[in-house]
Amino acid sequence: MFTWSLFGTSPRRGETSARPPAMIIAIAIVAIVPFVTKAAIANDSIPAEREMVSAAHPLAANAGRDILAQGGSAVDAAIAMQVVLSFVEPQSSGVGGGAFLMHWDAEDQNLQSFDGRETAPKAVTEGLFLNEKGRPISYRDAVPGGRAVGVPGVFRMLAMAHKQHGKLPWADLMQPAIKIAGEGFAITPRLHGLLTRYEAFLTRFSASRGFFYTEDGKAKPVGAMLQSTAYADVLRLVAEKGADAFYEGPIAKDIVDAVTNAEHATGMMTLADLASYSPKERDAVCAPYREHKVCSMGPPSSGATTMLSILGLLEGFNMKSYGPNSLLGTHLFAEASRIAFADRDRYVADPAFVDIPVKSLVDRDYLKTRRALISLDRAIETQVQPGKPGTIKGAFADHDGPDVPSTTHFVAVDSEGHVASMTASIQTPFGSLVMVRGFLLNNELTDFSFVPRVEGEPVANRAEGGKRPRSSMTPTLVFDPEGRFRLAIGSPGGSRIIDYTTKVVVGVLDWELDVQAAIDLPNIINRNRG
Repeated sequence: MFTWSLFGTSPRRGETSARPPAMIIAIAIVAIVPFVTKAAIANDSIPAEREMVSAAHPLAANAGRDILAQGGSAVDAAIAMQVVLSFVEPQSSGVGGGAFLMHWDAEDQNLQSFDGRETAPKAVTEGLFLNEKGRPISYRDAVPGGRAVGVPGVFRMLAMAHKQHGKLPWADLMQPAIKIAGEGFAITPRLHGLLTRYEAFLTRFSASRGFFYTEDGKAKPVGAMLQSTAYADVLRLVAEKGADAFYEGPIAKDIVDAVTNAEHATGMMTLADLASYSPKERDAVCAPYREHKVCSMGPPSSGATTMLSILGLLEGFNMKSYGPNSLLGTHLFAEASRIAFADRDRYVADPAFVDIPVKSLVDRDYLKTRRALISLDRAIETQVQPGKPGTIKGAFADHDGPDVPSTTHFVAVDSEGHVASMTASIQTPFGSLVMVRGFLLNNELTDFSFVPRVEGEPVANRAEGGKRPRSSMTPTLVFDPEGRFRLAIGSPGGSRIIDYTTKVVVGVLDWELDVQAAIDLPNIINRNRG
């Protein structure tokens, strides 16, 4: 199923949607979960028999489709789609950012998750976002420039996944994006609108200004062609020498130069930071919901623990009887969300730096005690306090920082039934606004808490050198009672991603809606903000 949204991942009504050919499969239900707004959404879904791809831009979806048609794997298709999206959807994700990938091996019945989250440069301290008076700077000042740029993780993570699950040569997967970057693509109304909206920010940076704007500082018009021989050359080098060519040598030098000499604010990244970046293969976090099993990305993502907490809280109620859009169903979802977010903001961070009670956070007995906070006839009147999930090592204070909507999600299912569900981001629209060789660098370090300590207690998600900032990206796979793959979903939207994705799971499993109808439901958001 395909759906397009106003923000985060897709073209607006009237733009070409990414239609796979009729041969492309539906051995299971596959969907992108969008940032749904009140704006009209063009729904384009194509039944499929063998393979399927779903992406935010038609050129990316076509690249994934073509890779599958050549005999490529789901991971191969995801790689091809990401490097295309980096160019045609520059506001949402790219090789200058990070990503999480969930992979299901249908033959071995094996589920894996790959962590390509950015890391803070080694020189970063917990005072990264504090001014000279020890107070947090504004988000507006934190985003632009080099200060918030994390070491990008996309390429090395994709290389790790390709080594295990790729079928086509790595170099072949770069070719669609090389071709598009060389020939150019037409600016869509959506991209033009975002360039206009962020004109005051992007035009402060010489490389971004020269690429996206006319000589008089106005966004290039709809239909104008964007080309980048620089980005094509990056991909040619990575195609020839592998992902390491991005982290060492001339590309790495240009990244470091751009960060440490950035307009507005400089950063602390070094060549050693880039060279030492390492992706991680992590255990997926799974929990039952009704008769199904739901799995997603664990820390440093807060996606799995928070989504599975919401579902575990809802499992004590007969959500099916309340139905979609009912007052009681909406109330229960909102209350479960605020309780789950209370624990998220206290406990979830990079597991290399903080001992996170992952199993306890999604434990049914623990959630049963938390469920007692929910009343059927009234809302919780005050901000929910974190619970005590198992044994906590150390005392922590709550995260204090913004969560902004951005990011992209895409899915591939190959002819053997293997599934790749990937969420990728450069953080805010257009990331740090710093462009290098035709791609934008992230500002993901703004996902750290801006306040590192509260009354002397450290915040788990405070900035530290080499640390991965907490994420809300929630690439998700759902399995039926027989253990068969049923659903692959994910979303853009900052911390709202968690509620968007959970809503679809409830819509499909409790209310027995098809995926498109579940996506189209109004979003219910409660992040326990008071």
